[in-house]
Amino acid sequence: MDTLGEDGDFHGTEVASNSSSSDADSAVGLETGSSTVSLRESLCNYVEENGRTYHAFNRGKYMLPNDQKEQERLDLQHHLFLLSFDSLHLAPIPQTVHNALDIGTGTGLWAVEFAQAYPMANVIGSDLSPIQPDFVPPNCSFEVCDAEEPWTYRHKFDYIHGRDLLYCFRDPAQIITEAYNALNPGGVLEMQDPQMPIACIDKSMDNRPLAQWAADVCLAAERLGRPLTNSRHYGQWMQDAGFVDVVEKHFYWPLNTWPRDKKQKLIGTWAQQNLLSGVEAMSMALLTRGLDWSREQVEVLLAGVRDDLKNRLVHSYIDVVVFHGRKPEPTPENEADT
Repeated sequence: MDTLGEDGDFHGTEVASNSSSSDADSAVGLETGSSTVSLRESLCNYVEENGRTYHAFNRGKYMLPNDQKEQERLDLQHHLFLLSFDSLHLAPIPQTVHNALDIGTGTGLWAVEFAQAYPMANVIGSDLSPIQPDFVPPNCSFEVCDAEEPWTYRHKFDYIHGRDLLYCFRDPAQIITEAYNALNPGGVLEMQDPQMPIACIDKSMDNRPLAQWAADVCLAAERLGRPLTNSRHYGQWMQDAGFVDVVEKHFYWPLNTWPRDKKQKLIGTWAQQNLLSGVEAMSMALLTRGLDWSREQVEVLLAGVRDDLKNRLVHSYIDVVVFHGRKPEPTPENEADT
């Protein structure tokens, strides 16, 4: 039996035999030229918009809120990634890694757990919002910065990690190039992101609010210059930047408990809750800024989206892609040329 999991053809996944439509079943100061930040108070003067709060530093760049509701969703999503991958990372990295960077760290859970798993590593998590915990391992720190500005770290890294960055950047290829330049030879970049739009194994999502939502947020993001389809190009952009041994892996998140496979049903439970609690955050700024919708228009659409997410007859899923690549060691020929 084909199962919904790593790689393979997701369209071969079996649907659970139950035909019912119901589904019962959470440190400042990176030096970035003119944008060096020193006053935490100014960073916490968040922007309020349509009932949510958004980052203050370089305001308007990131489309998702940073309030408590979104922080709780990010923590839930962290566990969803762990459930899917069974690991904090898929790239092969040595236990002796010295310096690691987590781009767009969010609530910082990944950085904290990586620091615990690699106690000899110095781990930095960067984000536009200072929403990370105060009590962290001694080898973990957080910095408020904008990864779209030139990187001016004082040392190079052995491993750079970026996860769920789909809403973040106008030019992810430039971020990948910055990461390449910030790595030591032999260092590794790993990117983990959903692929949009949402997919379906059959026609059960056709003409439904969920399909309309996926199309609308992609259109809005395109108009705002931050396409949600960027993740499909990460591998090519890594190669263009100079990375070698680039690996691509796919994982699949069903959006409710429609699969038969027990693990995928469990992943579906988490993925459904992740989207139910996050669909407003993923939509409000995009649709009101990108398509000039009213808050009321967004809420009407989202009511239908939530119904679809709870409907086990809608066999939708998200394709989550992981790319990792290595910065090559200098060859004798290259060393002779420098």
